[in-house]
Amino acid sequence: MEVSVIVPVFNAEAHLEQCIASLRAQTLDACEFIFVNDGSTDGSRRIIERHAALDDRIVLIDQPNRGVSAARNAGLQAAVGRYAGFVDADDEVAPDWFETLRDAAERHQCDAVIAQFAEGAAGRPAAYPFPAGVRLDRSFIRGELLPYFVRSDRCNSVCNKLYRMSAVRRSGAAFPRGVALGEDGWFNMLFFAAAESVVYLEHCGYRYREREGSATRRWLDRDYFARALEVYHAELPPIYGELMDERELEICRATKLIRSVLAYIYVYCRPSVGLTPAERLRRVRRMIGHRDVRRALDVYCAALGGEAGRYERIMLRLMKRRSALGLYCAATYSRLRSGE
Repeated sequence: MEVSVIVPVFNAEAHLEQCIASLRAQTLDACEFIFVNDGSTDGSRRIIERHAALDDRIVLIDQPNRGVSAARNAGLQAAVGRYAGFVDADDEVAPDWFETLRDAAERHQCDAVIAQFAEGAAGRPAAYPFPAGVRLDRSFIRGELLPYFVRSDRCNSVCNKLYRMSAVRRSGAAFPRGVALGEDGWFNMLFFAAAESVVYLEHCGYRYREREGSATRRWLDRDYFARALEVYHAELPPIYGELMDERELEICRATKLIRSVLAYIYVYCRPSVGLTPAERLRRVRRMIGHRDVRRALDVYCAALGGEAGRYERIMLRLMKRRSALGLYCAATYSRLRSGE
């Protein structure tokens, strides 16, 4: 078996058929598709069972609801493939997705492959600032990739990666529960802390589905800023004490927090979020006035402010002045200029 594809499932019947169809259409036949039904109360299990009767590559694991981390760990434990990949139950992959990733891993003899993936309805590829199409060794992982996980969450997802199972076992990587940094990010940190090599492909075959209405519900119901503060203070895996001194870690943490706040401000100016203007301004004021943001802003501006583009420089100046209205207007203008 070449690739074990792990799919955690919880009440995903609305899009599960499309997900399964995209997996069954893979050009790489030597795959197993491990669906971990995590206590679904809808028709998800029946859909999986029906397809399993038609395709012996489909494996069903049924468990009480324990969350996505426990579901993925159960899938990893059951996997028999040389490589492991992950797909969310309401997303889809292109027919050549796993064959392309497997071929790259074999061609470059590396422990993992990182690829692009398409976000939202527009399907814009999410790219990363890594050299493409070449084998990146241990020194790159230690010097560039592991620090990237601290200063940005853009590469956290496990769904745009393929992992060599022998390297997963060697690293002891697993998905934790209740980790502020995010389960995917933590898994990647643990895995790449032990990985010897990786290749980055400028290839986009993973199609992330933006659920209708989900953006509004998320931003109304979840406190993303509180989570960003937890991430800012989170304890990192021990290897980071060897890789980076305290000042470097401080800059990386500050970078992630400030860029998260800038992203949240941009989102708050969207009408689709469903907030009143007064509530948007209140949330922006709360963020830019927080003591951790004030401290991180000083660190970020001193270390990286000179590298910022025009829009970011304006936003940083307005943050320093605590001008919530100015930030809201600048973000709105930027959104309208981009045609959103």
